[in-house]
Amino acid sequence: MQSGRDERHAGFRQVECDRCAAAVLVVKFSQQHTSVQWSAASVRSCAEFSARVATGEQSALIGTCASLRAAIDRAVSQGRLEVSPP
Repeated sequence: MQSGRDERHAGFRQVECDRCAAAVLVVKFSQQHTSVQWSAASVRSCAEFSARVATGEQSALIGTCASLRAAIDRAVSQGRLEVSPP
């Protein structure tokens, strides 16, 4: 019997980029495995994505934003984002 709770979103926390304030949802399953959910608004507001798209790259093919990666790592080290194995 289902509890009605959507487990796909369990553990996700919002993290904001220190460079451009793009907000994404993040969950860490291990130190190496991070799941990031970008919204259309966060893709548009990301300074790094915008700069790369301006040079002709497609945003869907950009693997990550270095500034956001640093913000996620800082959130983990400060205890604002926990590593939660599935």
